[in-house]
Amino acid sequence: MGRQSGTDADGQRRSTVTDVARRAGVSTATVSRVLNRNYPVAAATRERVEHAIRELGYVVNAHARALAGVSGRTVGIIVNDVVDPFYAYIARGVEREASRGGRLCLVCCTQGDPQRELAFVELMHERRADAVIVVGGSVADRAYTSDLARRARELDADGSKLVLCGRPPLGERVPTASVEYDNEGGAFALTDHLLTQGHERILYLGGPPGLSTTRDRLAGHRRALELRDVAADPALEQPGAFSRAFGARRMSEVLGEGTRFTAVFAANDIVAAGAAQALEEAGVRVPQDVSLVGYDDVPVAQEMRPRLTTVHVPLEEMGRQAVRVALRDEDEDPWREPTTGVIRLGTHIVVRDSVAPRGTRRGRE
Repeated sequence: MGRQSGTDADGQRRSTVTDVARRAGVSTATVSRVLNRNYPVAAATRERVEHAIRELGYVVNAHARALAGVSGRTVGIIVNDVVDPFYAYIARGVEREASRGGRLCLVCCTQGDPQRELAFVELMHERRADAVIVVGGSVADRAYTSDLARRARELDADGSKLVLCGRPPLGERVPTASVEYDNEGGAFALTDHLLTQGHERILYLGGPPGLSTTRDRLAGHRRALELRDVAADPALEQPGAFSRAFGARRMSEVLGEGTRFTAVFAANDIVAAGAAQALEEAGVRVPQDVSLVGYDDVPVAQEMRPRLTTVHVPLEEMGRQAVRVALRDEDEDPWREPTTGVIRLGTHIVVRDSVAPRGTRRGRE
């Protein structure tokens, strides 16, 4: 089923899905379900929609219906890279939840390119995906945000839904759903944990500048320092890629520069693994000389020696919730202006072996 617009042969404006939804007092998603017959709809609701279709003379585009028949019952997920465990575990949650509903999960990788992301959203729309889930942080760019908001409206008009998973909303009147996690709160709690162990010179390592994920984690880190009356030192903030290679290289460089610190807050567990490698090669012991923490709680955190203290993010559950919030039953919802639904999941510290209290002979002081 596709959104219809324009004029008919007599020059009259053709009715749209939105017109039908407004007349029947239901959502556009419900109209789509009635037309495609791919989801249970209450009998009374179906009757209202069919009556509105007859009154308005709504005609379904045959090409769009053909696409829906061939490519329906799919969920699209757009990630940066499937090799990164952060994205891989969310993708697994999406796939498992989609499978429970008899839907195919299609995965697209952007390699960090916002234009590829927009193109993939468009592709999933063309394939009539029931939901399109974009995962991970985003860069603040007005043109990109405007383009993504436009695509969200187009998806909504065709009975689909754009889901933002782990990224900021597009605005109150943009019809999206969101699954968030307490990113800033996790960073705050982790920094506070280091502070209570006596560490005040904490090196923050990794996280691409300008990315919303980096912004939120740094905000939590800085807030914890401020509340403990610890002055922030810009030299101790070293942003960069969310990669093991960056963690190892920049950690080695910082050690060579003689920067003073007693603990390292790696922006994710993969960066922490690289930092641990550089510390070991330099003869710096964890946690005896320097404490080390990460973020995300992916498998490498438990595989490292010493095992890594980190923040647990419910990655797989985020994926499941992204599918549920997109496909939840709206059959009895009255027609309404576009709104944004948000699910927010908690994070918590997992204390392992990589942090020790600051001693008089410990640290890079």
